[in-house]
Amino acid sequence: MDYCYIWQPIFRIAFGSDLNKHYMETRPLLKIFTEPFKTLRNSTFARLYFAQIASLFGDAFTWLGLALLTYQINPGNAAAILASALTLRVTAYIIFSPFAGVVSEKLIRKNILLLTQLARMAIVCMLPFVTKEWQVYGLIFALNVFAAFFTPTYRAIIPQIVEKEIYREANGLSMATFQLLSVFGPALAGVFAVWLGAKQIFFVNGATLFIAILLILTIPMAALQKGVNTDNTPPGNTWSEVIKGIRLLFGNKILRFSLSIEFISAIAGAMVLVNTVGLVKTSLQLDDKHYGWMMAIFGVGAAITAFLLGSLDKTKTRSISLISGAILIGLAISFANFVPYNGLLFLWVFAGIGQTLADMPSETLIGENIEPQDQGKVYGSHFAFSHLWWAIAYPIAGFLGTRFPEKEFLYGGMLTLVLAVIAVLALKSSKGNRKKAF
Repeated sequence: MDYCYIWQPIFRIAFGSDLNKHYMETRPLLKIFTEPFKTLRNSTFARLYFAQIASLFGDAFTWLGLALLTYQINPGNAAAILASALTLRVTAYIIFSPFAGVVSEKLIRKNILLLTQLARMAIVCMLPFVTKEWQVYGLIFALNVFAAFFTPTYRAIIPQIVEKEIYREANGLSMATFQLLSVFGPALAGVFAVWLGAKQIFFVNGATLFIAILLILTIPMAALQKGVNTDNTPPGNTWSEVIKGIRLLFGNKILRFSLSIEFISAIAGAMVLVNTVGLVKTSLQLDDKHYGWMMAIFGVGAAITAFLLGSLDKTKTRSISLISGAILIGLAISFANFVPYNGLLFLWVFAGIGQTLADMPSETLIGENIEPQDQGKVYGSHFAFSHLWWAIAYPIAGFLGTRFPEKEFLYGGMLTLVLAVIAVLALKSSKGNRKKAF
């Protein structure tokens, strides 16, 4: 369907005889906005995509419910409990994701998706009955072990089930959905928490995971096995396969550069997540509402960019997106200590845009540069290292926030920009060496 015909009556009233001229000028712009939705014509991707929406939507309820639950268990130590739970989440991803990628190449992928979702549903439905701190830690760690197996498998499936021409748009739509739900999901979860109560909202996540399971059940098993033949998969040593995934990830020059930009982006992103609250409430003397708007505008900027990026950047290496993203988020946070609140809103939009430009290309590049039979292990390795970068970045952001409370963003932005320049110079150097070799 050509969506531009919807607007023809409005154009005719507004522009009269110049309708065709304005139609032709507007058509490319409308195509950019409608292109990602064309991926939903692929029925397998559409069902997997909506299963992802249901799962991500429920996650927002779990993390809001966890914050409320930890406060009920120990009001004086709630922040420490929640921080420990988040640390366990990242730890589970770093440890198990590389193995998950290998497993996704050896077992039936539909079974992996179903079993992990069933396990997650059972775990979140146990959380309302928790009364001790150690129970929180155990269940959250287990929950994210299964998430560590689900996500790399899901990401490895996408490039196999969609046409090559629309893979970037499919990945963009998936990432934009993640960004939007991370912004608006907690707000809706808060409404449900008022209505249902802190513990009952865990069952909402259980329900959304059940919906995701039903959607996955409707997908033919063969459709999810494209690119992988488990019957002929050599047994191989799991450790050697994990090492191979890491070697392929860092051995490819394009992926290595993309991963280095992700690390730089993680430092700047951690600055935003860790230090924005202090900037708004301490430096500017504003309230929680203003902080909420700041983080929402950051997420919206990231989501819109994820939605459009696949249609805008068609380059093979995505170097334009990667370099501009690192520079943009670095510049945006560098001025944060020196502008009023309205200026911060403006900067945080660009920070969100830069975050997506720097982070999103890696997954697309894996699908385009790694052979299908190896993509699972590489996606697993990438998922682990991308979370390792954040595990390193959070302490850096915390140190800058406590050591330089009036200039933390300036120093964080300067560090981001310096590292970005080093990464670009390293990329150019490798290109020069390759040319000399020939």
